[in-house]
Amino acid sequence: MVAARCFTDENDYVSFFGVERRPRSIIIISLLFILLGTLTLIHAAWDLVNTEARLTNLQHHWMIYLSAVAAIVGGAFLLKGHNWARWLLVLWMAFHIVVGALHGIVPLLTHVVIFSVIIFFLFRRPASAYFSSQAQKSA
Repeated sequence: MVAARCFTDENDYVSFFGVERRPRSIIIISLLFILLGTLTLIHAAWDLVNTEARLTNLQHHWMIYLSAVAAIVGGAFLLKGHNWARWLLVLWMAFHIVVGALHGIVPLLTHVVIFSVIIFFLFRRPASAYFSSQAQKSA
């Protein structure tokens, strides 16, 4: 989305949908999750197409597909300002921390560090204000 500076407030942006107060951190995190989910889904689908035992592969790896769809949905609705999407992504991250723990200490610590930074930006004051203002608009 192409945005232009608004002359009324330095934090407002004008888009085709009107003046919006969307923190840059929310935009970056949303796009990151959409991209990550899309790439995961493409990679998993590619593996599904190129294997002999498609049904067995799908039955054993259904969590990968569900996780990818959750990342895409969470990122898209986070971008739109839905608070439930923020919590969906927190659950998504908690799931990945558990999966990282199953693979050893290095993947666990990597996931904890990365997701701590993301959670910090998801719950900072500007982000919380953005989500509460979006909730007021829809009510």
